[in-house]
Amino acid sequence: MQLLLVEDDRPLAFSLRQALQKSGYSVNHVDKGESALTAIQTERPDIVVLDIGLPDIDGISVLKQLRRSDTELPVLLLTARDSVEDKVAGLDSGADDYLAKPFEMSELLARLRVLERRLASIKTSEIAVGGVILDTLKQTVSLHGASLELARREYMLLKTLLENAGRVQTRAVLEQRLYSWGEEVSSNAIEVHIHHLRKKLGNDFIKTIRGVGYKVEQDDFAAQSSLK
Repeated sequence: MQLLLVEDDRPLAFSLRQALQKSGYSVNHVDKGESALTAIQTERPDIVVLDIGLPDIDGISVLKQLRRSDTELPVLLLTARDSVEDKVAGLDSGADDYLAKPFEMSELLARLRVLERRLASIKTSEIAVGGVILDTLKQTVSLHGASLELARREYMLLKTLLENAGRVQTRAVLEQRLYSWGEEVSSNAIEVHIHHLRKKLGNDFIKTIRGVGYKVEQDDFAAQSSLK
């Protein structure tokens, strides 16, 4: 799950990013409203955590601009303002949730989980490719009916490949989905995750397109599934 954190308080942003990454999120950070709008256009995140008090464009204005073109991207507002009027203004501008500072990290994580479930329910809950079924709502994976245990990044990688079945995903694209901006990524990180997935799904499920990337061939595995 990829988050865009829009927060100009650098110490707070650093702490939030560290805590969110430890909880399994891929977190990209910007500190200005204009940068947030550009980041959303160029690399759409799954959820935006947006501070209202930004130095250039305030968070409410960012949210209003965003909602002109994207009504589905979940946005959680962060603010030091805690009046009912401020909460109503934020929600009326298109926010999905509103969290007043200071807050406990556990509460932020709980609210993000709610947004994740809401996001999953909007989309088709199950992605089925051959004998593999990934449930985005329950965040579970099964192979021919048997439950599989995946690490969080293995799950995120498999989800990306299944959502784009039949299309090659480059290593750069996969790294963007799994890791935060500036996060140190070893040169063979994606290959290691692919290796672990192949041990659980079978060597032929994920195809290597040499010099390009990886893909899942939906038709081949759909045919295998129909023979079961």
